[in-house]
Amino acid sequence: MNKKKIINDPVYGFVSIPSGFIFDLIQHPFLQRLRYIKQVSMTHLVYPGALHTRFQHVVGAMHLMQLAIDTLRSKEVLITEEEEAAVLIAILLHDIGHGPFSHSLEHTIIEGVSHEVISALLMNKLNTQFGGRLDLAITIFNDQYHRKFLHQLVSGQLDIDRMDYLNRDSFFTGVSEGVISFDRIIKMLTVKGDELVVEVKGIYSVEKFLIARRLMYWQVYLHKTVIAAEQMLIKALARAKELSNEGRELFATPALNHFLRNKITAVNFEEDPIHLAWFTKLDDTDIMSALKTWCDHDDFILRTLCSKLMQRDLFRTEMRNYDFTDIELDEIKKQVKSYFRLKDNEIDYFFYHQVIQNSAYSAESSPIKIVNNKGDLTDIAEASDLSNLEALSKRVVKYTISYPKEISLSDQYDIENKKVKVN
Repeated sequence: MNKKKIINDPVYGFVSIPSGFIFDLIQHPFLQRLRYIKQVSMTHLVYPGALHTRFQHVVGAMHLMQLAIDTLRSKEVLITEEEEAAVLIAILLHDIGHGPFSHSLEHTIIEGVSHEVISALLMNKLNTQFGGRLDLAITIFNDQYHRKFLHQLVSGQLDIDRMDYLNRDSFFTGVSEGVISFDRIIKMLTVKGDELVVEVKGIYSVEKFLIARRLMYWQVYLHKTVIAAEQMLIKALARAKELSNEGRELFATPALNHFLRNKITAVNFEEDPIHLAWFTKLDDTDIMSALKTWCDHDDFILRTLCSKLMQRDLFRTEMRNYDFTDIELDEIKKQVKSYFRLKDNEIDYFFYHQVIQNSAYSAESSPIKIVNNKGDLTDIAEASDLSNLEALSKRVVKYTISYPKEISLSDQYDIENKKVKVN
């Protein structure tokens, strides 16, 4: 069988599968599952074009990794064929543990288990199935290989993962602020002392990369309407799980039913292989089929949340730079409770108060180093002449509240001063 296939990617054009073994990995059900998991969760409810998948992302990241390897070799960085194959596999598999709707349900159906943990478990399972051929890829993925720059290409401040998702998410959302010069950045990469660095000529492209990342987070990933939709989805699943634990009848596919009916924590997830087996059968279609069916469920909370999601009747969200007062929160909760006739323990299904944090660059965690013509290394924040680049490393904190649009705050809420009017 000819395994030297070519994939036509809408972002990069033709992407070649570099080896027969990588073709076999791509064909594996664990990887094929990613075709049915959206890359950016509920973002399509704000940007209708954002229907691309994790599968597209990992294939695109593999393509960029190949370009990076070719660039480093052209600069006389010694990379063996074994290392090349391993780092390509590591980037291809880095998101294999994502659950339905990517990050949204990460801690809902399984308590305290991140996609990174599940990715590691699935990589180990694949390694067993393929007779240990993923040993080096797993070592690089876990940052246990002595040549650190290979792990930095997979996971770091300027990694291949971020280069692809910024470029791809910008393409599919239509948000041009996220466009980065990925090809220029890759061409400027080099290695010094087994550390991935950027030549000084590429400093402006890196600056644009960091600014684009900040803009994409607040304009796309943390858009207030996206946040509301994701919370509604999370709460709908939480309600379904609560009802299931009470013995109520719920439609669910066998895979989703397993996670609704069982209390699965980080400990028993890793100890009992049946949970991982069911997880590999779970994707967006399981959740969507359930949401559509639950629109007619006899439970008011579940029915209302699912119906609103399916009809895009999303909760109104207020976002600001300082927290809401207890008076404000209590007033809105009181209105939500009264309007929907909720019990005290049910209000959290219809009212969300969140603290959202993000920083575009962390100088403490794997800093981006610039190498000048003399071979000296400098942190990007120091080397840049962009006055606000240092500000990008500061953590931005914002506060949000979300509540149904039926709740009108026009009489009780002072919109201009963003506080409840108290008589």
